[in-house]
Amino acid sequence: MSSTVQPIIVDKVDGINLHVFDNRYEMGVAAAKAVAAKMKELLSQKEQIRMVFAAAPSQNEFLKALIAEDGLDWKRVTAFHMDEYIDLLEDAPQRFSTFLMENLFKHVLPGEVHLINGLQNPSEECRRYRQLLCSGPIDIICLGIGENGHIAFNDPSFADFQDPEVMKVVKLDEACRKQQVNDGCFKQLDDVPTHALTLTIPTFLDAASLFCIVPGETKQSAVKRTLSEPISTDCPASILRTHPNCQMYVDRDSYRRVSDV
Repeated sequence: MSSTVQPIIVDKVDGINLHVFDNRYEMGVAAAKAVAAKMKELLSQKEQIRMVFAAAPSQNEFLKALIAEDGLDWKRVTAFHMDEYIDLLEDAPQRFSTFLMENLFKHVLPGEVHLINGLQNPSEECRRYRQLLCSGPIDIICLGIGENGHIAFNDPSFADFQDPEVMKVVKLDEACRKQQVNDGCFKQLDDVPTHALTLTIPTFLDAASLFCIVPGETKQSAVKRTLSEPISTDCPASILRTHPNCQMYVDRDSYRRVSDV
Protein backbone atom coordinates (compact mmCIF):
# COMPACT_ATOMS: atom_id res chain seq x y z
CA MET A 1 0.00 0.00 0.00
CA SER A 2 1.47 3.36 -0.95
CA SER A 3 1.91 6.25 1.41
CA THR A 4 -0.96 8.03 -0.41
CA VAL A 5 -3.65 6.15 1.54
CA GLN A 6 -6.06 8.83 2.71
CA PRO A 7 -8.79 8.81 5.36
CA ILE A 8 -12.36 9.24 4.26
CA ILE A 9 -13.04 11.39 7.33
CA VAL A 10 -10.77 13.45 9.56
CA ASP A 11 -12.27 14.97 12.69
CA LYS A 12 -11.37 16.15 16.16
CA VAL A 13 -13.41 15.14 19.20
CA ASP A 14 -12.13 16.99 22.25
CA GLY A 15 -8.52 15.79 22.43
CA ILE A 16 -8.90 12.88 20.01
CA ASN A 17 -7.68 13.34 16.44
CA LEU A 18 -9.90 10.96 14.51
CA HIS A 19 -8.95 9.26 11.22
CA VAL A 20 -11.58 7.10 9.49
CA PHE A 21 -10.51 4.75 6.69
CA ASP A 22 -12.45 2.77 4.10
CA ASN A 23 -11.25 -0.60 5.46
CA ARG A 24 -9.13 -2.07 8.22
CA TYR A 25 -6.19 -2.74 5.93
CA GLU A 26 -5.86 0.91 4.93
CA MET A 27 -6.44 1.88 8.57
CA GLY A 28 -3.60 -0.38 9.73
CA VAL A 29 -1.19 0.92 7.10
CA ALA A 30 -1.97 4.54 7.93
CA ALA A 31 -1.62 3.96 11.68
CA ALA A 32 1.71 2.18 11.15
CA LYS A 33 3.03 5.04 9.04
CA ALA A 34 2.00 7.54 11.71
CA VAL A 35 3.61 5.52 14.50
CA ALA A 36 6.78 5.02 12.44
CA ALA A 37 6.97 8.75 11.76
CA LYS A 38 6.65 9.53 15.46
CA MET A 39 9.31 6.93 16.29
CA LYS A 40 11.73 8.46 13.78
CA GLU A 41 11.03 11.95 15.10
CA LEU A 42 11.74 10.90 18.68
CA LEU A 43 14.82 8.85 17.77
CA SER A 44 16.25 11.94 16.10
CA GLN A 45 15.92 13.73 19.43
CA LYS A 46 16.90 11.10 22.00
CA GLU A 47 18.99 7.95 22.23
CA GLN A 48 16.23 5.58 23.37
CA ILE A 49 12.44 5.51 23.23
CA ARG A 50 9.98 3.47 25.28
CA MET A 51 6.80 2.01 23.80
CA VAL A 52 3.81 -0.05 24.98
CA PHE A 53 1.83 -2.32 22.65
CA ALA A 54 -1.61 -3.94 22.76
CA ALA A 55 -2.08 -7.62 21.98
CA ALA A 56 -5.34 -8.33 20.16
CA PRO A 57 -6.60 -9.38 16.73
CA SER A 58 -7.72 -5.77 16.20
CA GLN A 59 -4.04 -4.84 15.97
CA ASN A 60 -3.11 -7.38 13.29
CA GLU A 61 -3.12 -5.08 10.26
CA PHE A 62 -1.33 -2.34 12.14
CA LEU A 63 1.40 -4.61 13.48
CA LYS A 64 2.00 -6.24 10.10
CA ALA A 65 2.35 -2.83 8.48
CA LEU A 66 4.62 -1.56 11.26
CA ILE A 67 6.97 -4.51 10.74
CA ALA A 68 7.22 -3.53 7.06
CA GLU A 69 8.19 0.08 7.78
CA ASP A 70 11.77 0.83 6.75
CA GLY A 71 14.35 2.91 8.56
CA LEU A 72 13.31 2.22 12.14
CA ASP A 73 16.17 1.60 14.59
CA TRP A 74 14.37 -0.90 16.79
CA LYS A 75 17.58 -1.56 18.75
CA ARG A 76 16.96 1.80 20.42
CA VAL A 77 13.40 0.84 21.44
CA THR A 78 12.42 -0.55 24.85
CA ALA A 79 9.11 -2.39 24.47
CA PHE A 80 6.39 -3.23 26.98
CA HIS A 81 2.88 -4.60 26.74
CA MET A 82 -0.19 -3.53 28.65
CA ASP A 83 -1.90 -6.58 30.11
CA GLU A 84 -1.71 -10.31 30.66
CA TYR A 85 -3.91 -13.13 31.93
CA ILE A 86 -3.15 -14.59 35.34
CA ASP A 87 -2.30 -18.30 35.54
CA LEU A 88 -2.57 -19.03 31.84
CA LEU A 89 -0.11 -21.82 31.00
CA GLU A 90 3.24 -20.74 29.63
CA ASP A 91 2.70 -22.47 26.28
CA ALA A 92 -0.87 -21.17 25.85
CA PRO A 93 -1.16 -19.35 22.50
CA GLN A 94 -3.60 -16.87 24.05
CA ARG A 95 -0.92 -15.29 26.24
CA PHE A 96 -0.49 -11.69 25.19
CA SER A 97 3.27 -11.95 25.56
CA THR A 98 3.20 -14.81 23.03
CA PHE A 99 0.98 -12.83 20.67
CA LEU A 100 3.36 -9.89 20.61
CA MET A 101 6.45 -12.02 20.29
CA GLU A 102 4.94 -13.80 17.28
CA ASN A 103 3.35 -10.77 15.64
CA LEU A 104 5.92 -8.05 16.33
CA PHE A 105 8.93 -8.49 18.58
CA LYS A 106 10.59 -11.48 16.90
CA HIS A 107 10.41 -9.64 13.58
CA VAL A 108 11.74 -6.23 14.61
CA LEU A 109 13.97 -7.24 17.56
CA PRO A 110 13.67 -4.28 19.95
CA GLY A 111 16.72 -3.53 22.06
CA GLU A 112 14.79 -4.51 25.19
CA VAL A 113 11.49 -6.35 25.57
CA HIS A 114 9.82 -6.52 28.98
CA LEU A 115 7.05 -9.12 29.14
CA ILE A 116 4.46 -9.47 31.89
CA ASN A 117 4.59 -12.87 33.58
CA GLY A 118 1.09 -13.95 34.55
CA LEU A 119 2.43 -17.06 36.32
CA GLN A 120 4.30 -15.13 39.00
CA ASN A 121 2.79 -13.90 42.25
CA PRO A 122 0.51 -11.10 41.01
CA SER A 123 1.51 -8.54 43.64
CA GLU A 124 5.19 -9.19 43.08
CA GLU A 125 4.78 -9.03 39.31
CA CYS A 126 2.94 -5.70 39.58
CA ARG A 127 5.81 -4.38 41.67
CA ARG A 128 8.46 -5.65 39.25
CA TYR A 129 6.74 -4.30 36.16
CA ARG A 130 5.96 -0.98 37.83
CA GLN A 131 9.66 -0.46 38.49
CA LEU A 132 10.45 -1.13 34.83
CA LEU A 133 7.71 1.16 33.55
CA CYS A 134 8.62 3.97 35.92
CA SER A 135 12.34 3.90 35.16
CA GLY A 136 11.71 6.43 32.39
CA PRO A 137 8.96 8.18 30.46
CA ILE A 138 6.66 6.26 28.12
CA ASP A 139 6.90 7.88 24.71
CA ILE A 140 4.29 5.97 22.69
CA ILE A 141 1.41 3.65 23.53
CA CYS A 142 -0.33 1.72 20.74
CA LEU A 143 -3.68 0.56 22.06
CA GLY A 144 -7.15 -0.61 21.13
CA ILE A 145 -10.59 -0.36 22.71
CA GLY A 146 -12.63 -3.32 23.92
CA GLU A 147 -16.24 -4.01 23.02
CA ASN A 148 -17.26 -2.79 26.48
CA GLY A 149 -15.13 0.35 26.17
CA HIS A 150 -12.17 -0.95 28.14
CA ILE A 151 -8.58 0.10 27.53
CA ALA A 152 -6.15 -2.68 28.39
CA PHE A 153 -8.10 -4.68 30.97
CA ASN A 154 -9.60 -1.64 32.68
CA ASP A 155 -13.20 -2.80 32.36
CA PRO A 156 -15.96 -0.45 33.56
CA SER A 157 -16.23 -2.23 36.91
CA PHE A 158 -12.51 -1.77 37.69
CA ALA A 159 -11.63 1.40 35.76
CA ASP A 160 -10.39 4.29 37.90
CA PHE A 161 -9.37 7.57 36.31
CA GLN A 162 -7.45 8.51 39.47
CA ASP A 163 -5.99 5.08 40.10
CA PRO A 164 -2.97 5.35 42.44
CA GLU A 165 -1.43 2.21 40.95
CA VAL A 166 0.66 1.86 37.80
CA MET A 167 -0.38 -1.76 37.31
CA LYS A 168 -2.94 -3.86 39.15
CA VAL A 169 -4.87 -7.12 39.36
CA VAL A 170 -8.41 -7.05 37.97
CA LYS A 171 -11.34 -9.43 37.69
CA LEU A 172 -12.53 -9.45 34.09
CA ASP A 173 -16.10 -8.43 33.28
CA GLU A 174 -18.14 -11.12 31.55
CA ALA A 175 -18.52 -8.86 28.51
CA CYS A 176 -14.75 -8.64 28.27
CA ARG A 177 -14.35 -12.40 28.56
CA LYS A 178 -17.03 -12.94 25.89
CA GLN A 179 -15.07 -10.69 23.56
CA GLN A 180 -12.12 -13.06 23.81
CA VAL A 181 -14.43 -15.82 22.53
CA ASN A 182 -15.86 -13.53 19.82
CA ASP A 183 -12.30 -12.75 18.69
CA GLY A 184 -11.60 -16.46 18.31
CA CYS A 185 -8.97 -16.51 21.02
CA PHE A 186 -10.85 -19.08 23.15
CA LYS A 187 -13.40 -21.72 22.17
CA GLN A 188 -15.82 -21.05 25.02
CA LEU A 189 -16.36 -18.66 27.91
CA ASP A 190 -15.26 -21.16 30.57
CA ASP A 191 -11.82 -21.29 28.92
CA VAL A 192 -11.20 -17.57 29.39
CA PRO A 193 -9.29 -16.67 32.57
CA THR A 194 -11.22 -14.64 35.11
CA HIS A 195 -8.35 -12.44 36.32
CA ALA A 196 -5.56 -10.47 34.71
CA LEU A 197 -2.82 -7.92 35.26
CA THR A 198 -3.25 -4.55 33.58
CA LEU A 199 -1.65 -1.16 33.31
CA THR A 200 -3.98 1.40 34.88
CA ILE A 201 -5.63 4.31 33.16
CA PRO A 202 -3.33 7.02 34.62
CA THR A 203 -0.40 5.05 33.20
CA PHE A 204 -1.92 5.50 29.74
CA LEU A 205 -2.62 9.17 30.29
CA ASP A 206 0.99 9.78 31.37
CA ALA A 207 2.34 8.62 27.99
CA ALA A 208 3.42 11.34 25.59
CA SER A 209 1.61 9.98 22.51
CA LEU A 210 -1.31 7.58 22.12
CA PHE A 211 -2.21 5.77 18.89
CA CYS A 212 -5.57 4.04 19.25
CA ILE A 213 -6.46 1.49 16.56
CA VAL A 214 -10.07 0.22 16.55
CA PRO A 215 -11.42 -1.66 13.50
CA GLY A 216 -14.43 -3.89 12.99
CA GLU A 217 -18.19 -3.83 13.35
CA THR A 218 -18.06 -5.41 16.82
CA LYS A 219 -16.45 -2.16 18.02
CA GLN A 220 -19.18 0.14 16.70
CA SER A 221 -20.80 0.72 20.08
CA ALA A 222 -17.48 1.22 21.83
CA VAL A 223 -16.30 3.78 19.27
CA LYS A 224 -19.57 5.69 19.43
CA ARG A 225 -19.55 5.74 23.23
CA THR A 226 -15.90 6.79 23.34
CA LEU A 227 -16.51 9.74 21.05
CA SER A 228 -19.98 10.88 22.11
CA GLU A 229 -20.86 9.87 25.68
CA PRO A 230 -19.94 11.84 28.78
CA ILE A 231 -16.45 11.01 29.99
CA SER A 232 -16.90 8.38 32.67
CA THR A 233 -15.80 4.92 33.72
CA ASP A 234 -19.02 3.56 32.19
CA CYS A 235 -16.94 3.74 29.00
CA PRO A 236 -13.32 3.84 30.18
CA ALA A 237 -12.01 4.74 26.71
CA SER A 238 -13.89 8.05 26.87
CA ILE A 239 -11.01 9.35 29.01
CA LEU A 240 -8.85 9.36 25.87
CA ARG A 241 -10.62 12.61 24.94
CA THR A 242 -8.68 14.33 27.72
CA HIS A 243 -5.24 13.32 26.42
CA PRO A 244 -3.28 16.09 24.65
CA ASN A 245 -1.95 13.83 21.89
CA CYS A 246 -4.27 10.95 21.02
CA GLN A 247 -4.65 9.75 17.43
CA MET A 248 -7.54 7.35 16.79
CA TYR A 249 -7.65 5.15 13.68
CA VAL A 250 -10.92 3.43 12.81
CA ASP A 251 -12.39 1.82 9.74
CA ARG A 252 -15.76 2.24 8.08
CA ASP A 253 -17.20 -0.71 10.01
CA SER A 254 -16.29 0.48 13.50
CA TYR A 255 -17.32 4.08 12.78
CA ARG A 256 -20.74 3.34 11.25
CA ARG A 257 -22.80 4.00 14.41
CA VAL A 258 -21.17 7.40 14.77
CA SER A 259 -21.86 8.46 11.20
CA ASP A 260 -23.27 6.91 8.05
CA VAL A 261 -20.10 6.24 6.03
